[in-house]
Amino acid sequence: MLSPIVAGVWRMANWNWTPQERLRWIEQCLDLGVTSFDHADIYGAYTVEALFGEALALSPGLRARMQLVTKCGIQLRVPVRPDTRVKHYDTSARHIVRSVEHSLQALGTDVIDRLLIHRPDALLDADEVAGAFEQLHDAGKVRQFGVSNFSPSQFELLHARYPLVTNQIEWHPLRRAPLFDGTLDQAQRLRAHPMIWSPLAGGALFTSDADEAMRVRGVLASIGAQHGVSAATVAFAWILRHPSRPHPIAGSRRIEAMAEAVAATTLRLDVQEWTEILVAATGQDVP
Repeated sequence: MLSPIVAGVWRMANWNWTPQERLRWIEQCLDLGVTSFDHADIYGAYTVEALFGEALALSPGLRARMQLVTKCGIQLRVPVRPDTRVKHYDTSARHIVRSVEHSLQALGTDVIDRLLIHRPDALLDADEVAGAFEQLHDAGKVRQFGVSNFSPSQFELLHARYPLVTNQIEWHPLRRAPLFDGTLDQAQRLRAHPMIWSPLAGGALFTSDADEAMRVRGVLASIGAQHGVSAATVAFAWILRHPSRPHPIAGSRRIEAMAEAVAATTLRLDVQEWTEILVAATGQDVP
């Protein structure tokens, strides 16, 4: 359902673009084959969905060419939410339904393609959340449901009540836990293709002075030179090589960076290249 590379828009409020500039970026992403856009209600202190919707309203026919993903469940303490005394999680049915109604209005659409619970909530009532999902699906307001940042056991709990299609997680060579804590094993077992946020470690792959980052950077550049692609393309290809069939999220305003991510979809690393990157990250050979 999603494009191999997903466009992340969480920084859009910081781009200070006009609606026409935002629309142009959306069009360029679509032209690259990036048809899925990842949102959350809280992005830009609750402003990004409306910024995207404002741009989309300039060319509403584009909606049929894209998939919209959004998340809910975090309550921020910001001026536009004066009743929120402390940042907290809210996965009550009431909040989920109200968040979806707000997202639909802000995005200017009748349906959300995929809704995710943004963070694990210690007070999450799986039956209540499943009931909200059923209500929203039956009303034709949300097509699919998933979660974000859930552990395997947290995913399993909610999945037992309502079928989930994804777990959006942080994963890259500098954060390898999903490879070994059961997260990616579960994704492959259930064929619930994970979405991957921060696939470039928030830029740390190319800016950090940490030993592991510098080792990985060198291997990425070396492999990239052999294939005639950028190191960033190799980093995306490393994620795409995993058999859980992940969808990395690229969140750059630079269309050139989006194109580097898309280039990874035609670069299949062999097992030795993939392992070279892992070994550079850990600093030791595989056992």
